Amino acid sequence: MNSRSLAVWLLAIRPKTLTAALIPVIVGTALASSIHGTVQLDLSLFAFLSAIFIQIGTNLFNDAMDFKKGADTAERIGPQRVTQSGLLEANQVAWGGAVCFLIASLLSIPLLLAGGWPIVVIGIASLIAGYAYTGGPFPLAYVGLGDLFVLIFFGWVAVGGIYYLNTGTLDREALLAGTQVGLLSTVLIAINNLRDYQTDRKAGKRTLAVRLGPTLAKVEIAGLCFVPFVLGGYWFQQGLRWATLLPLGVFPFAFFLFRRIQKTDPSVVYNQFLAQSALLHLTFGMLLSLGFYLR
Repeated sequence: MNSRSLAVWLLAIRPKTLTAALIPVIVGTALASSIHGTVQLDLSLFAFLSAIFIQIGTNLFNDAMDFKKGADTAERIGPQRVTQSGLLEANQVAWGGAVCFLIASLLSIPLLLAGGWPIVVIGIASLIAGYAYTGGPFPLAYVGLGDLFVLIFFGWVAVGGIYYLNTGTLDREALLAGTQVGLLSTVLIAINNLRDYQTDRKAGKRTLAVRLGPTLAKVEIAGLCFVPFVLGGYWFQQGLRWATLLPLGVFPFAFFLFRRIQKTDPSVVYNQFLAQSALLHLTFGMLLSLGFYLR
């Protein structure tokens, strides 16, 4: 593979989005350490690698399927997509997604051996949902379920799965942390969908932003941005005060981001907001994890 081909595939996998797979692993591991006092870092590492390849595969299928379904056209104002740009064929990209899913499955074997049938269910569901996000007869992103998909799989499933692998239990604390992380992950897809509101509507892609309209879509983004900070009050009640206080350090950034979105009509500038929301998710997750360790 020459350097140009490598650059094209790097563009296709969307490396800037991959922190969405990293943060749930870090948060779930930190929470397990805080509550149970012990973690299995090797399992967390395999879980992270498997999650990364599932996300890359999902990104590749999304690139190929959106082009095939007519959602990605020359009118697109989002970051460049390799299929729509003609850099790769749709079938090439789809096969790349399948290979990534295969690698993710192989990397998950230690997790299946350690966690048993619950991890088998999670793994199978994650692979099916990753493809069904934009592929198959009932693509989730095309019927307004993309936001819920992100909350479930990048929040509850990811954090809860890591917590379960390390502790053998699933407590409400894991679900709460998963909700915080998942909501901020969903900010990314909500901004993405609001930016593409016009082209998605023309293509018949009924995202939640298309269903709600721009005004209510911005209300959704406000809730996704701010509710995680409100939920953080639970940790203070449980004696994990730093898990409440440290994430508050990025609240002004969340507020600034939302205010810019509120005042701006969907346009190419939303690509900046998308990058900023990824930074918000990353920073919040790291501070929350540090708060768990500090107790």
